Amino acid sequence: MCRNIKTLANFEPPATDDEVHASALQFVRKLSGMTHPSKANEAAFNQAVEEVTAAARRLIDSLEIRSEPRDREEEMRKAKERSAKRFA
Repeated sequence: MCRNIKTLANFEPPATDDEVHASALQFVRKLSGMTHPSKANEAAFNQAVEEVTAAARRLIDSLEIRSEPRDREEEMRKAKERSAKRFA
């Protein structure tokens, strides 16, 4: 699993379209094995990113989550603490 893809569901405020697109881009990069497609593959790559973005947005919007939304600031603080312990 690509560690750069962030969880986007159940956050307050909700994930933005830019965040969903960035996650889709990371996913397609991981699957294709390329960060910048050649001119020959550019159209297929971009189409895949758009399709994954749309599918991810539909998924996030349709999930029924019963728990309270997580706070982005709090989750960032926890991640920084984990990182500090890991790389200390």
